[in-house]
Amino acid sequence: MVEKARRNEVGDNPRGGDGREWEVFVREDADEPMQHVGSVSAPSPEVAHEQATRLFAWFATDVWICPADETHRFSTHDLDDEAEPAPHPDGPEGRTHEL
Repeated sequence: MVEKARRNEVGDNPRGGDGREWEVFVREDADEPMQHVGSVSAPSPEVAHEQATRLFAWFATDVWICPADETHRFSTHDLDDEAEPAPHPDGPEGRTHEL
């Protein structure tokens, strides 16, 4: 039996800085998956890209900048007092089996 994680949807409150917040995803090599590495605050995607490159991705093959307000975060950690419980899947876990 697998214990399913219970997560909360973390609120949309800004995490700091001035300007729009952007989530940063990078890939070091073309064969690797994109990984979330952090966030930056900047007035435009171009400025966010410049900041993200300096902070997280000097040698990355790909850098994706996504508006934080279009990115929804779900976590088992208590990150936000206003977090709302996310729907929890009921029923059998399709990815597991008894040995």
